[in-house]
Amino acid sequence: MELGKNIGAVRSKRVVIGDEVRPALIIIKHGKIQQILPHSTLSEDVGCELPLQVLDVGDSVAMPGIVDCHVHVNEPGRTGWEGFWSATRAAAAGGVTTIVDMPLNSIPPTTTLSHFHVKQREAAGRCFVDTAFWGGVVPGNQQELWPMVQAGVAGFKCFLIHSGVEEFPHVTDADLHAAMKQLQGTGSVLLFHAELDVQQSTEETGDPCQYTTFLQSRPDIMETEAIRTVIELCLQYQVRCHIVHLSSAKALTLIQKARQAGAPLTVETTHHYLNLCAEHIPAGATQFKCCPPIRGSNNQKQLWAALKAGHIDMVVSDHSPCTPDLKKLDSGDFTQAWGGISSLQFGLPLFWSSASKRDFELSDVVRLLSQKTARLCSLDHQKGTLAPGYDADLVIWDPERQFQIEEGGIHHKNKLTPYLGFTLQGVVNATILRGRLVYRDGSFCPEPLGKQLLISQRKTPSQP
Repeated sequence: MELGKNIGAVRSKRVVIGDEVRPALIIIKHGKIQQILPHSTLSEDVGCELPLQVLDVGDSVAMPGIVDCHVHVNEPGRTGWEGFWSATRAAAAGGVTTIVDMPLNSIPPTTTLSHFHVKQREAAGRCFVDTAFWGGVVPGNQQELWPMVQAGVAGFKCFLIHSGVEEFPHVTDADLHAAMKQLQGTGSVLLFHAELDVQQSTEETGDPCQYTTFLQSRPDIMETEAIRTVIELCLQYQVRCHIVHLSSAKALTLIQKARQAGAPLTVETTHHYLNLCAEHIPAGATQFKCCPPIRGSNNQKQLWAALKAGHIDMVVSDHSPCTPDLKKLDSGDFTQAWGGISSLQFGLPLFWSSASKRDFELSDVVRLLSQKTARLCSLDHQKGTLAPGYDADLVIWDPERQFQIEEGGIHHKNKLTPYLGFTLQGVVNATILRGRLVYRDGSFCPEPLGKQLLISQRKTPSQP
């Protein structure tokens, strides 16, 4: 079947529908799922005027496309790091049908309505998958928040500590209260990079080429204290709040108690915290640096247990690439290297390779990588589920097949990743976006078919 063309139906012996995996025929019309029929249904029996173009994928799994709601595209301003063209091609190759772009590290950052319009112009005609956008909360921009909500941002992100780039400063308590007042009643969500500078010294001491030196400079208490602050705000204002890239399992009890007390609080973790351990990071291997840091194996076990128990809501890539020079591989200095890990293309096999060994099911993959992520950014009425009326976004993949990550197969603009050489389980065969084949067996649709997704918030703010 030709790339870019409309598909009338997808037939598979393993379709993930809700909590079930069963044979089915998915009928597609005008980019939406029209109906889901028994696998043996003949195309001429569906009642269409013309014979259906049926893509029969045999025993490969068909499930909702992944919604990765934490991606740093970095365009405009830092397109040497990544860009919409390369990022969304990599997404398509990984079975990701929707990304949500973070408000940094682009220049300008998405912190005003005019900057949001700049971002939209840069993305226009350059996306191979559907793309939504986060706005940012920085000191003094609270009057920009409601206009950006009206314009369609999915929500907002802020930092409680230095963000790593000067043009996206971290917020104070006063900034947070002002932002919360603006967001009350909007239905929007505020995302927190939850690390706080604490009183104890967090200066790096020791050999900067040893990972433990960096790890000791970002202790768990930085996360737990930040999350205490988030919980207080969340309970006070009842604005949806979300903890991005949770690395420390020590904060989980706080989060559970906050939810029991009525806080509308959600939390994500990432593929790198679930797959990488501090004990296994070699000296000078700065491609492993990210913030918060990758912690120890016992902490990782607790994150997996929390995922299983439903205490962590979703798993994302936090794809945060840069040019190789910024990783300081020549010196191996963790204290000077840029913090960020590239994994957008490999999220599905990274997750499945580890999750399948821990008795997770295919329905868990959909819940954690598609449904909950779509819900966070208010796209759960059209993305993340196979059901009539939803966008016909699908990933076709083989959970049993293995492959090795090699530089030649990486579609991110910069190929540096800690996963180079990893053997993973789960090969993406094809990606379908609103009923059109955008990726298949290493080949892409020649033209980018992705749309910009603007989030409609129907409520009015309680504060003018």
